[in-house]
Amino acid sequence: MNFAPMPSGRSASKTLQVAAAVIGNALEWYDFIIFGFLTVVISRLFFPSDTQYASLLLTTATFGVGFFMRPVGGILLGIYADRKGRKAALSLIIALMTAAIAMVAFAPTYAAIGVAAPITMVLARLLQGLATGGEFASATAFLIESAPADRRGFYGSWQMVGQGIALLLGALVSSAVTRGLSTEALDEWGWRIPFLFGLIIGPVGLYIRRHLDETDAFIEASAVPKQESGLGSILASHLSESMVSIGIVSAGTIQFYVILLYMPTFATTQLGLPLGEAFAAQSIGVAFLILAVPLFGALSDHIGRKPIMIGAYLLYLSFAYPLFAWTYQSPSIIRLAIMQVVLCSLHGAFLGPFSTALAEQFPTRIRSTALGITYNVAVMTFGGFAQFFVTWLIQATGSPVAPVFYVMFGAAMGLLATFYLVDHARESRLPMVEPATAHIKTV
Repeated sequence: MNFAPMPSGRSASKTLQVAAAVIGNALEWYDFIIFGFLTVVISRLFFPSDTQYASLLLTTATFGVGFFMRPVGGILLGIYADRKGRKAALSLIIALMTAAIAMVAFAPTYAAIGVAAPITMVLARLLQGLATGGEFASATAFLIESAPADRRGFYGSWQMVGQGIALLLGALVSSAVTRGLSTEALDEWGWRIPFLFGLIIGPVGLYIRRHLDETDAFIEASAVPKQESGLGSILASHLSESMVSIGIVSAGTIQFYVILLYMPTFATTQLGLPLGEAFAAQSIGVAFLILAVPLFGALSDHIGRKPIMIGAYLLYLSFAYPLFAWTYQSPSIIRLAIMQVVLCSLHGAFLGPFSTALAEQFPTRIRSTALGITYNVAVMTFGGFAQFFVTWLIQATGSPVAPVFYVMFGAAMGLLATFYLVDHARESRLPMVEPATAHIKTV
């Protein structure tokens, strides 16, 4: 990572700090998304039913139930990060996620313990939801507060690079076990390997985060006398910023959970492609996404956040349906890979300035809390049950390409919200505290 020198002479330290944050972020998201990649396998083992459709609905609903805890985690861990610091919150978050992944990795199947098996999965997903609810806000705040003023877009983009690395790692590990093992071996023990891998590397992430330094921006904001403010005043003082952020996150999360997580399931159930090949195509697309994110994050420092985000979604709306229809017309690993490369690259362009643009909407004192609320409300509403919704949509409409309509709806919503985004790319210094007039009596 070619991070810009810091005026204080701590450039090497800052580079290591940001790298450590990204590594921890990647481990955190890997644990959360691997469940989505193995939906087809988990549905057989923990939610057996008379039909594959019913099993998939039960499993995708369990995947989505963790999102009910996301706003709770966003609020509680966001408040914790704004009061105790980014370092303390990031360490707590990865400890919670490690506990959750252990529950999944060692969970007996339905054949072994009956109904207790899906209950265990639901509890694990709730704990994962709590942990990830605070991850985006705390990690993003840490990254942009560690950045030079003219590199915030580049630094903030590494939040999404971390998620991209997690996706790629999850796809590669899932591809290895699904392609390298027989169905019997996969169902008996192979499905646990990706989760055990996450469990092994969890303590590494915890160790890394415990050795982070607190950001200068947080320390500086903490020195300012605190004024009483609750959740109500945070949202009231930044109502327009919160609504815009919710719209932008809603769009991004729909693309993320349909194009990046649901596609292996779609490729298997609708295109008739082997799961291993689906993961291979997924890996190629995610690799392009990872390359695009920091490039467009850095570009946003020069031309602004809005032009890139608007351009990416205009192209997304133009290409999404033709690519889905073309791939379904003659399913193959080549066509699936091409579709994934195009859509993932466009999504990567959007994600480049995404994290920084959202974080810049809120002052340091309330940044993690405000981000946690807006981000997780949107993710819970539009992303958590994306897989459940598109599975139902295919069944209800009879159209195998029905997921693309949900994707296009998200892109249109994101495009509209971005037009109202206030672009702070040119500002050399962001405010530390919320406006004094915002401190009103609240809940």
